[in-house]
Amino acid sequence: MNLAFVILGALAFILGTGLLVGGVRGHAGGSPRATVKLIAGMMLAAFGLLMAGFAIGYSRAEPLESAQ
Repeated sequence: MNLAFVILGALAFILGTGLLVGGVRGHAGGSPRATVKLIAGMMLAAFGLLMAGFAIGYSRAEPLESAQ
């Protein structure tokens, strides 16, 4: 199940980065569509990084009971 979150997070990051690049190339601020692409790309890329990062961190951490 953890691998699914890593894959989903990586896909979200890749799609978000693509939207981000499209927003930058579309001269954000000049057209509303490019601005929306820029904002959505940043949000999707950050969501993907967080999802994949926490999934990897959760799988690598030892249980709380054994840490005490």
